[in-house]
Amino acid sequence: MAERIIVNEVGLRDGLQNQPRLVSTEQKLAILEGLLAAGITHVEATSFVSPKAVPQMADAAELFARLPRKDSIDYSVLVPNLKGYERAVAAGATSIAITPACSEGMNRANINMSLEQAIQVAEEVMRKAKADGVNGRCYLATAFVCPFDGPTDPGVVRALAARMLEAGAIEIAIADTIGAANPREVGDLFASLAAAHGAATFSGHFHDTRGLAIANCWAAAERGIRKFDSSIGGLGGCPFAPGAAGNAATEDVVHLFEGAGFDTGIDLDKLASAVGGAEIAVGSGLGGRYLSWRRSQDLRRAAQRKSA
Repeated sequence: MAERIIVNEVGLRDGLQNQPRLVSTEQKLAILEGLLAAGITHVEATSFVSPKAVPQMADAAELFARLPRKDSIDYSVLVPNLKGYERAVAAGATSIAITPACSEGMNRANINMSLEQAIQVAEEVMRKAKADGVNGRCYLATAFVCPFDGPTDPGVVRALAARMLEAGAIEIAIADTIGAANPREVGDLFASLAAAHGAATFSGHFHDTRGLAIANCWAAAERGIRKFDSSIGGLGGCPFAPGAAGNAATEDVVHLFEGAGFDTGIDLDKLASAVGGAEIAVGSGLGGRYLSWRRSQDLRRAAQRKSA
């Protein structure tokens, strides 16, 4: 039996949060239906942040109330602080995530806090989640490079991961927020984290700004990581991180791991159709490397049929 890779779809949250065209609740649900039909089982559905800061997430409570198949899909939501956590739990969320950065500059730009203040807020949320029986996941943003402070010290990441686990986090997502990491440093960091806390404790969140998201996924997988965030069609980018392009495209991640002999449980044909639906919602073309290749093959075959 093939070893399982969990693909955590973050397109509805990380993918849409910075889109200039407002995507309605109905459109988000339509995108979600396409993803579920393709076999996606883990979804970061929305973010309980200030609507003024991130207008795309203003419908968080309404969207969460209307999510389908809650008994069989692992839905999570992002929260910025304890107030956001309370809003999420009131809406019915049983799995939450918070995103402190590993650098001073990013925390200042994103949430107007120092690094230590941001970590203390995250610890507070993780402790509360653990007490309430809510699954608490912690992203460690700018784990490799900060757009303001430059390269991040791996020792800082290791120390912050230990603090979050001590506070009650059940999972730590190591995030290459601006897509500046390379496979060697990704492999080295995950190897040290896995040695200290076990590979199952961690997941990978990579952006494709410099074309290395898939290579970085593989480097992490070689160190035992089996869960990865990705975004349909490569949607994404942090509104508070200059130069942060889209996330690793879900179809690229699925294609990588299925081709390498892992099992994602996701149908690439149906996933390609879901990307088409997302394109309509955001009003622009989407798709990672795999989808570009696939579409070129479709055009080639159509031309051959026409000339036959």
